[in-house]
Amino acid sequence: MNPKRMTLVVGALAATTAVGYAQLGGYTQADLTRTDTGRALLQVLGDLNRYYLYPVDQEKVLRGAINGALGSLEDEFTYYSEPASTAIDTENLAGEFGGIGVTLVAANPDGTGGKVDNVYKGGAAADSGVQIGDVFVKIGDKDVLTSKLDEIVRLVRGPEKSTVTVTFARDGKPYSVRLERKKVTIVSVEQTILPGNVGYIALNTFYNEKASEQFRAAVASMKQRGVQKLILDLRDNGGGLLNAGTDVADQFLGSGNIVSLKDRSGRAQVYARATNRPTDYTGKLAVLVNKNSASASEVVAGALQDAGRATIVGEQTFGKGVAQIPVDTVDGGKVAIVNSAWLTPKGREIHKKGITPGVVVADTRYTVPLNFSGGGLKPGAKITLTVEGKPVTVTADKEGKFTYTGEVKRPTRSATQGEAAVDLAGDAILKRATELLR
Repeated sequence: MNPKRMTLVVGALAATTAVGYAQLGGYTQADLTRTDTGRALLQVLGDLNRYYLYPVDQEKVLRGAINGALGSLEDEFTYYSEPASTAIDTENLAGEFGGIGVTLVAANPDGTGGKVDNVYKGGAAADSGVQIGDVFVKIGDKDVLTSKLDEIVRLVRGPEKSTVTVTFARDGKPYSVRLERKKVTIVSVEQTILPGNVGYIALNTFYNEKASEQFRAAVASMKQRGVQKLILDLRDNGGGLLNAGTDVADQFLGSGNIVSLKDRSGRAQVYARATNRPTDYTGKLAVLVNKNSASASEVVAGALQDAGRATIVGEQTFGKGVAQIPVDTVDGGKVAIVNSAWLTPKGREIHKKGITPGVVVADTRYTVPLNFSGGGLKPGAKITLTVEGKPVTVTADKEGKFTYTGEVKRPTRSATQGEAAVDLAGDAILKRATELLR
């Protein structure tokens, strides 16, 4: 277990966890042999090696057992991360790594493959002409068209000044570039000034040890510019470090509780209280949320809503009202274990409910892409249809069925880290927030 990270994620939960261990004790190898079920598990593992027709991948089987044990809880927030994924996760948490200066999204409908979602100025990719929408085909000699996104990220990252050759496809045409990795600092905060001297700060994630520092700097910048009306955008922010969330909320609150944690005994303890600092922002405030605002984002929105400090604008939030404790495993992986529910200052539990905005507005930045499906063709046959004036060719599968999904509209993104790009005309939530602040 990493004590530092445990404190970062759940802070005061360390004491609660210690009590739990004192009462229940640890689980040992000897415990496994004391029950029929435990002995059956060992028997099955042994019999696989003894009788199975094909070679057994021991690592895969044992990790499958771990995932099976956690999966039996039917709790999506209690999970195991394999060592390779944990290494990437650690870099993301630290906020720095060697990379090529792009962000990625999955390229295929099943979540595999990688496509460039943004290219940052000054990075190796930008200097080599890589563009948004380019698809990863190969990294070195490895074909990654159907690889997991984490695998693509792992292959692209590496030590500063090391090189990597990447083959991309643009409009179906491949090209290769040799890129020298540079130091990449994850900037989780973006800001700009809207018409009428309305400040705008977007916080993209709380899963970055530098997030609090970056956010404080953004708030200080707004105060220096004389901003008296501020918009905090937490849309698509899936959360992260709990103490980062409470630190953000604290910059808008002079007193009172921010969040409490309730353990499995039902006992609740205050995790964080607001402190009155000269650096706090005291002007008008609107907070933007959508269905992807979760966890620490909901902690902030809930605290500010309960205190009457801000108007919450947007969609019903995701509803992740539990906190996890991360435990480092001996193989280099990590287990995240749900160990408390969190409550807003007024005692609200929002798990699987979410937070209802004071002003409900649908997020118009995303539209449902055109999609269609059909059947009746011969396997492998092609059919070309005209979609928005352009020909689209689809290929029938072995059952003669075909599907098509158009490109998903993406919000405007800035190529400069820390600089926000907004669309007041096409963003209904942002537009409504600016009207409320007038």
